[in-house]
Amino acid sequence: MKNFFIQKNISAPEAGMTVKEYTAQLGISKRLLADIKFGGGDLLVNGEHVTVRTVLAAGDVLKIEFPKEHVSETLLPEPVPLDILYEDDHVLVVNKQPYVSSIPSREHPSESIANGVISHYRKNGVQSTVHLVTRLDRDTSGAMLIAKHRLAHSLLSAAQKKGLVNRRYLAVVHGVILQKEGTVDAPIGRKPDSIIERMVTPEGQKAVTHFQAEKAGHASTLAALRLETGRTHQIRVHMSYLGHPLVGDTLYGGKNEGIARQALHSELLSFVHPMTGETLVFHAPVPDDMKTLIEHI
Repeated sequence: MKNFFIQKNISAPEAGMTVKEYTAQLGISKRLLADIKFGGGDLLVNGEHVTVRTVLAAGDVLKIEFPKEHVSETLLPEPVPLDILYEDDHVLVVNKQPYVSSIPSREHPSESIANGVISHYRKNGVQSTVHLVTRLDRDTSGAMLIAKHRLAHSLLSAAQKKGLVNRRYLAVVHGVILQKEGTVDAPIGRKPDSIIERMVTPEGQKAVTHFQAEKAGHASTLAALRLETGRTHQIRVHMSYLGHPLVGDTLYGGKNEGIARQALHSELLSFVHPMTGETLVFHAPVPDDMKTLIEHI
């Protein structure tokens, strides 16, 4: 299995740049460039090994070879089913099923999406570890974005910080949301004496959630939500803070009424492809348990 590499033809406007300047322009961070230099990667111009100080000329062919990726010995390949919405050499989008963790944890050390991805990579000759860009709680379903190498992960993470990785969630919450739409801007931090639970607190990190009431009944509401930030349990905490905890979310005040998990689904995911610049949009079908809840609103 060959290491991932990219190859670029240097144009006249790019002539005179050093390799270091050019790679920065590609979005390769200083940390990643150091990994390339010292971690088993390589920099070649017209087939010759060069340093980051080498000055590029028009017509040069720059090849950037990335170091071999090492999978943690604790992350074992397991035949976890993957509902793949899209895959190429750079990104993987899956529709995560509920009751499956994104990554192994102390409570659930195996059978995670990450274990399934490693198994999928092994079967298909992909030399990579798992780079999660968007992560979903164990009981949350829907579209999840995974980068297949370090450069894609670096570029997508930077895009996410700029709000360029968009996610739309559907949730069924207790009570009737009277506002047609609104925004919760309330910082979230850990709840004292708990390693799992979060809460709204002035000492927390900035968290912004936009919501829209899609359908309201006598006792519950279907809400569409968009995250501006990505804090742990953000939607669950913010909706509980509003007085509308998610149905099934017993951790944050919800009740198991017609569903055995929090009624939350990542319905839409859109992002700019890190290598092609194309905007990609994916929809994940709503699972049956949430469909039933929605039909009964």
